[in-house]
Amino acid sequence: MLRIEDLHVYYGGIHALKGINLTVAQSQIVALIGANGAGKSTTLNSICGIVRVESGTIEFLGKNITNVPSHHIVSMGLSQVPEGRKVFPAMTVNENLLMGAYSRRDRAGVREDLERVFALFPRLKERRNQTAGTLSGGEQQMLAIGRGLMSRPKLLLLDEPSMGLAPLLVQEIFRIIKEINGQGTTILLVEQNANMALSIADYGYVLETGKTVIQGPARDLAQNEDVRAAYLGG
Repeated sequence: MLRIEDLHVYYGGIHALKGINLTVAQSQIVALIGANGAGKSTTLNSICGIVRVESGTIEFLGKNITNVPSHHIVSMGLSQVPEGRKVFPAMTVNENLLMGAYSRRDRAGVREDLERVFALFPRLKERRNQTAGTLSGGEQQMLAIGRGLMSRPKLLLLDEPSMGLAPLLVQEIFRIIKEINGQGTTILLVEQNANMALSIADYGYVLETGKTVIQGPARDLAQNEDVRAAYLGG
């Protein structure tokens, strides 16, 4: 579904990605783990056309999308839930969700997906007329994921969905991510909580200073001594 080959990205004089190779197969959850500054979010932003790629290729569903504008990428079936949620605080929950469907013209389908989001996140249905800025951090994260789903993506990119959340909410968010995948959406997950990410992923990549240093089935990475020592607390 998604294939990245020899990806290089620079921020001014900083070489942020140094030849990343990555593949996401249909129906999988693929996890990108690593420390701050490893290049995880830069990888997602490169895929979405937010960050310019210096060299290398990104293919989605067999099409080269390297440096394609973000709004075209969304219409192709790829959606990102950004780090820090970035909901529209003065808009209601309902309005935020409808913003996720801005590129769609199938009104009946949009209504159907709105109900799907409310089924996944009943708290959002209860607060559908409440402004997003008044929601808790966990509710805002649910809203950000729901908004991402409203474009009906084939591939959903999630950037640090557990950031700043209490442990019980982290469990709930990851349960819902697994449920979304079970409903047919492929997921590329960037997450500092390596334990949780690898517990739900099919495959994983470990990034360090812009390079892929280890990759393999998530179960194997969770048992890898180097990965455990660096990212899993033992």
